[in-house]
Amino acid sequence: MKKLSIALFALLFLAVAFLYFLHFTGKKDKRSTMDLNQTKIQSEGIAFVNIDTVIYNFDMFFDRRADLMEKQKKAEAEYTSKENQLKRSAADAQEKVNKGLVTRAQAAEMEQALYQQQQELAALSQNLQNNLLEEEQVMNRQIVDYITTYLEENKSQYNYQFILGKSFGSVVLYGDTGLDITQKVLDALNQKYKTEKK
Repeated sequence: MKKLSIALFALLFLAVAFLYFLHFTGKKDKRSTMDLNQTKIQSEGIAFVNIDTVIYNFDMFFDRRADLMEKQKKAEAEYTSKENQLKRSAADAQEKVNKGLVTRAQAAEMEQALYQQQQELAALSQNLQNNLLEEEQVMNRQIVDYITTYLEENKSQYNYQFILGKSFGSVVLYGDTGLDITQKVLDALNQKYKTEKK
């Protein structure tokens, strides 16, 4: 048994030595060297774009943000109108109760109606907030999609294998300024957006 393990060890040692010899003394594969050179020629590697800078300086963001702010003003006006109507109804009901113009049963009905209006107002407020939040999220996704689509359509111009998005809290913690193509992308995006907007 011991002789068998020594023989197997010796055989494995010879096989490893033979493979080592073939690997380091054999002809180098010219094809793999050419592939590496072609990769370097075809692509410069990695670059990054500061997403926060692009978004907050992108004309499309300002246009979409203005539309969203207009919707927010309309929502606030609708809410304020309903809130004022509720306040007037409450004041009117209180005045009638104080003057004794209504029975206790009528006062209870008025109180129930006011409570119902208050619940509807709270639901309206929540609904308006949710709609605005959803529209803001959609707006942000549309802007990021526009940027991504632009980069994909113009990948030959930028000639990178990867373009990373850097922003506060992102996984890209540091990027050499030589790899930062933010301004170049921002200028091109604004130019494209202006021509499409006309």
